[in-house]
Amino acid sequence: MNEQIDRLLRAEHYDPFKVLGVHFNGKEDATATIRCLQPHAHKVLLLIDDREIPMIKIREEGLFEVSIDRKKIADSELDPYNYQYKITYNDGVEQTINDPYRFMPILGEEDRFLFNFGTNYELYKHMGAQPGMYSKITGTIFRVWAPSASRVSLIGDFNGWDGRVHPMRSLERSGIWELFIPGIEENEIYKFEIRTLSGKILTKSDPFQFYGEHRPKTASMVRYLDHYQWNDQKWQKSRKSRNPYDEAMSIYEVHPGSWQRDPSNPERFLTFRELADKLIPYVQKLGFTHIELMPVMEHPLDESWGYQVTGPFSLSSRYGTPEDFMYFVDTCHQQNIGVILDWVPAHFPKDEHSLARFDGTALYEHEDPRKGAHPEWGTYIYNYGRKEVSNFLIANALFWLDKYHIDGLRVDAVASMLYLDYSRNEGEWIPNNYGGRENLEAIEFLRHLNSIIYDRYPGTLMIAEESTSFYGVSKPADAGGLGFGFKWNMGWMNDTLSYFEKDPIYRKFHHNSLTFSIMYAFSENFILPLSHDEVVHGKRSLIDKMPGDLNQKFANLRLLFVSMWMHPGKKLLFMGDEFGQWSEWKCKQSLDFHLLQDNELHNDMLLFIGKLNEFYKENASLWEQDCHHEGFQWMDLEDRENSIISYARYAKDRKDHLVCLFNFTPQTFFDYKMGLPSGSNYEQVFCSDQNRFAGSSSINKIVYKSIHERYAQAEYHTHVTVPPLAGIILKPY
Repeated sequence: MNEQIDRLLRAEHYDPFKVLGVHFNGKEDATATIRCLQPHAHKVLLLIDDREIPMIKIREEGLFEVSIDRKKIADSELDPYNYQYKITYNDGVEQTINDPYRFMPILGEEDRFLFNFGTNYELYKHMGAQPGMYSKITGTIFRVWAPSASRVSLIGDFNGWDGRVHPMRSLERSGIWELFIPGIEENEIYKFEIRTLSGKILTKSDPFQFYGEHRPKTASMVRYLDHYQWNDQKWQKSRKSRNPYDEAMSIYEVHPGSWQRDPSNPERFLTFRELADKLIPYVQKLGFTHIELMPVMEHPLDESWGYQVTGPFSLSSRYGTPEDFMYFVDTCHQQNIGVILDWVPAHFPKDEHSLARFDGTALYEHEDPRKGAHPEWGTYIYNYGRKEVSNFLIANALFWLDKYHIDGLRVDAVASMLYLDYSRNEGEWIPNNYGGRENLEAIEFLRHLNSIIYDRYPGTLMIAEESTSFYGVSKPADAGGLGFGFKWNMGWMNDTLSYFEKDPIYRKFHHNSLTFSIMYAFSENFILPLSHDEVVHGKRSLIDKMPGDLNQKFANLRLLFVSMWMHPGKKLLFMGDEFGQWSEWKCKQSLDFHLLQDNELHNDMLLFIGKLNEFYKENASLWEQDCHHEGFQWMDLEDRENSIISYARYAKDRKDHLVCLFNFTPQTFFDYKMGLPSGSNYEQVFCSDQNRFAGSSSINKIVYKSIHERYAQAEYHTHVTVPPLAGIILKPY
């Protein structure tokens, strides 16, 4: 026992319960020994059967002990034992506590096994800080995974941040450490103090924290997430039966820290409860179907935009409380707006308080930097082949769907996960077992992730931000794909923006940039993104990319948007682009909403986006067959001399269709020959050059008669006037 005590007092013991708490001294011995470690105590009394029994300080380090009649304490199979400590500290303060070391292990063997096997999908219900009641005593159960630690302790204000006071118990080979501390309630801050095998002391935030201190502080906070009363049952029920592939989807991408700041204090972020009252009506008025939020998880650096996550299970304290965010999501759902979160399983930062070398070893990352470190971002890469790490990430994705009712996850930087040589030079990466560059462990992880999510939450939008031609990103996992529901169409984005930045006089030489995207438009389930990445780091805002004078810039931007909304694929637009913000996006200040004050061009652009979304949602031909080639037909893809293209979009009922024509020059074309797919009469139903959008055309109510004569790729044609830098849409009359 002396050796065990010495290890405990050196703060090296993997199981302090072998020394502390109740110990029966053999079956024949009539006594039981009770020990506690209180380094800051002057004296300790054992409270039992209404008696106060002085405990003896047997070691100067603060180890107290008393032996009593074993009949006075419950049998070892009954837990907890019926006693308390009355402690008088060196500063004279008195406190009565229940002994944390009188409880048997609480986490069951099955949960431990499933975690080590990689399939404990509700891991967030077990790990971290879980407030609860055990044997009629309230407190918090703490658990952390640190298999290579020689000792783990809880530290916080409740013990003077002293790692000697609350050492945890190692749950055998699981690598999990556990301790129930009676009396610890919500909002108590804490960290884990970890002693590595080399003797180094690390202080770590909880990987499973549900909430934490406001930066730059990094302590975790005990938080219960079941207080909020949800009112989105109607939305949740309808989502289960909906098919997102043949529905309208128009996404407004938002950075919650800079959409709008507190006008009276620009340094202060709005909470999600405040954003709910401002952002949701704005999005609803503009007609977007979804809000996509850049990462809301805890992160230390504002300039990372949330993509370097240190608390994957924690709502960032920048944005208020977990209940504030629940209110935001709930309110969105009640207004028929879905919520998508950006989610980052590709990498994590090297901050000392977080996951990096968590127990002194490469626990969440690979040991070899050729697999475990990202040279471009200065971050660590998750070890997807380690089952516990895979489990950690999959449980994290499920956590946001479960606890916060999130409708979808946009998985960031998927390309960096798929390739072992991503952003690496020759000799800086290790081939897979077959000599290839594909990260087989990451591929298996993504398939596992998507399979579990669609099994448990069938209506979820799983979206990959993937920039290569990797096969089957949005094909089912059992068909050889990665199992995502959608993929960002980065090729369309690059080609389209490159084309629009060119002076119209040169556009005819780049006509293929307009037409090439249709070659692969139905190879995946695509979302067309004009995201935050396109308006930062010197790339200029969308309106500033456009060539020409002021009016032509706005006409070009309207043309960009109308061509995007008519193109096959769901839509995503970053905040500020909807009213033509001139400056690049800055993550530490509000959008330039002052541009909407008495400025007709910016207000007209806002009106245009609202009407475009309205028109989009009203016409099933623009979304019902987004993912099928039957929903698209070229009318004329070869008029490169005039920089004009035209095509038809079809609903499942092919009689329901639209014909779209786009003029990418500032020239007006009179009596232009336009292909049509049928012999019906047609009328113009939308034009981006209308007067109400600051264009030059009045509403055209002319009925166009089809001429049964083939033209370009169409069986019929008619003659129309085509306004400059504009898109016109015709519909059977």
